[in-house]
Amino acid sequence: MLSLVVGVIVSWYAHSTADQSKVDWQLLSEHCFGVAALAAKMAKPLGLERAAFFAGLFHDLGKYCIDFQLRLEGRDVPVDHSTAGAQVLSGLAQGSDKLVAHLLAYAILGHHAGLPDWLNETDACCNMRLKRPLALDPAWQDELRPEVSDLLPDMVAQLPKTPPEQAFAFAFMTRMIFSCLVDADFKDTERYYSARGDVVPDRDWPALQDRLDDFLSRFEAHMAKLKAGGSELNDLRAAILAHVRAGAERQPGLFTLTVPTGGGKTLASLAFALDHARRHGHTRIIYAIPFTSIIDQTAAIFRDVLGEENILEHHAAIDEEHLDPKERKEKEAKEKLRLAMEDWAAPVVVTTTVQLFESLFSARPSKARKLHNIANAVIILDEAQTLPRGLLLPILRALEELATHYGCTVVLCTATQPALERREAFPKGLPLAGRELAPDPQGLAQKFARVRIRHGGDMDNDALIAALRDREQVLVIVNSRRHALELFQQAQREGLGGLVHLTTRHHAADRRRILEDIRARLKAHAPCRLIATSLIEAGVDVDFPVAFRAEAGLDQIIQAAGRVNREGRRRRDESIVTVFKAPDYPPPAEIRGLVGDMKRIIDRHDDLTSTAAIEDYFGEVYWRFGAKGLDAKGILDRFTLSRQGSNFAFRTVGDTFRMIESGMAPVIIASEAEAQKAVDQLSIEGIPSGKLARHLQPFVVQVPPKARDVLIRNGHAAFAAPALRGDQFVVLHKMEFYRPDVGLIWENADYLAAEDMLI
Repeated sequence: MLSLVVGVIVSWYAHSTADQSKVDWQLLSEHCFGVAALAAKMAKPLGLERAAFFAGLFHDLGKYCIDFQLRLEGRDVPVDHSTAGAQVLSGLAQGSDKLVAHLLAYAILGHHAGLPDWLNETDACCNMRLKRPLALDPAWQDELRPEVSDLLPDMVAQLPKTPPEQAFAFAFMTRMIFSCLVDADFKDTERYYSARGDVVPDRDWPALQDRLDDFLSRFEAHMAKLKAGGSELNDLRAAILAHVRAGAERQPGLFTLTVPTGGGKTLASLAFALDHARRHGHTRIIYAIPFTSIIDQTAAIFRDVLGEENILEHHAAIDEEHLDPKERKEKEAKEKLRLAMEDWAAPVVVTTTVQLFESLFSARPSKARKLHNIANAVIILDEAQTLPRGLLLPILRALEELATHYGCTVVLCTATQPALERREAFPKGLPLAGRELAPDPQGLAQKFARVRIRHGGDMDNDALIAALRDREQVLVIVNSRRHALELFQQAQREGLGGLVHLTTRHHAADRRRILEDIRARLKAHAPCRLIATSLIEAGVDVDFPVAFRAEAGLDQIIQAAGRVNREGRRRRDESIVTVFKAPDYPPPAEIRGLVGDMKRIIDRHDDLTSTAAIEDYFGEVYWRFGAKGLDAKGILDRFTLSRQGSNFAFRTVGDTFRMIESGMAPVIIASEAEAQKAVDQLSIEGIPSGKLARHLQPFVVQVPPKARDVLIRNGHAAFAAPALRGDQFVVLHKMEFYRPDVGLIWENADYLAAEDMLI
């Protein structure tokens, strides 16, 4: 029963337990002040503590109503408890504080459902919700006694003055406050329930500054072992490392690190991050990689150098955001617990650029929760040339915000620097002039020049088979999984030995094993005729004598060349990368455009691997795309300011900002005991989907949605535990479709279904 004295509630609660005596229920004022204090603590390094405090204080104001208190007692009463705080705070703020209260309204309204749009066609937008009638008990005034003042952060004086940039900066500030609010709300709720016996995820990560001396000692020991095998190449790598480390003394901000393939940029960038963090007090190192295919390789290096207990590896092939709505509701109502990776509290985080940037633009609380821990980090963007062109301008604005206003140092790390420096021809670039960490990138490109690129003209599969037959160790890279499979199958029929097929038809666990086998073959000088897609290119540590690459952009061709004569043990004139046109397999439209960009600059450069040629090439790419093409979703246009206030479309941007527009659907291949165990656990109600998704992610193959539908329709695959998990998990049942040599073959699903009916 409600705690009443002569019709007046004397105790207001935020969270409940099964004990109807309410002796262990959480008082609402305790929760509001607890969240406010914790949000302010998280926001203090960002200069946003006052704003975050009031976001926390007002976030659950709507629980000061009888209907919500009845709901805690088990009544089925619908309650919107997120709107009242935004309304009341907006009314209390005066003068310049009104602007900040206006921004805080987004955060308060969205602390459960996600950051809303200011205006859209639904009644869930800010504009409509702030007009809803209130059913609020005045008891909140006595319990919270708010004195709303001095909300405007000092950083506002340093924000850009031009309207588009200023609007984006205010929107980014709102995201940071939102991050502090939802993380504080999760953790205060978690603290309350854990004190009553609920299981709490282990969040006990060491602070980076407390570990730096040990990290640097480990790094020096690791490098000492590498120096044992001295060579001219290792001497050059050592010189690069020393120069890069010297740059750690420079002021935090935006940097480039342009080191040719094989120059040791992974270890050099890690050393810079460690030295720079010690010099400037950074709280985290975040290493973002574009491809899951090389995350394991990089994370293994970091674990070896820094110790496994200090590394958080965060990426996912199955998005745990798409939990079944029933399960999400039950989880949030009971405990609001999230696993430790959601707040990125580890001293070193290895993740994907997809995870990093989709979090920065997400409206979802569970993704945005980590943002305040991205602030004051050293962020290494590996293979920076792979940033998606259609989202390039929003990404650049986010990076500039992090570096300018949130204490981050960002290093764009690649062998093919994508010419992102702000200049007359690219006014929306980054202020990167004089911020290169490597010694003389052009000179390094010449010293590391270990291959010749030549053009082979048209080469059909017969010609490629002949090239494969002529060499025992050779790499062929094509532009599609279909081409790779058909070329591999033809080579098999013609009896070629040492054949290896590597594409995303294989799940990640098998790709790791295949790469290990490839490296072993190359080291043993055994036959290794590899047919692959572009996943072999950027960052994968293999060393072939020669390669053939289907026409693509110059950056992709140079990355392919980085898999040839990587260690410099062969003569350059013998280490040939042949670029060919595949007449029967036209490239996708995007690659076709990049091929045209490259052709326009070929005659202007004798050496296509030079930094001048690469810069010229990217200039052509950006010119062709134009400003609209570099923000193809119109992300930046969705954040505007006027005299009437802001019009920020957080929800719309969160839905449209996608780093990978693959249009693919996941299929789980339970080919190993670990995967089968996780599949079996999908039927167990108490195990969170997110936990199982992480166990299953190494066993996922992405396929066209229509192909997955055919597999399901013919009984070859099925949704696992649909009553419990919805349509999130599709598991392959007929394992004949997955072969270790080629991966998942879905093209014959209809035919094999008919074959199954024959007797």
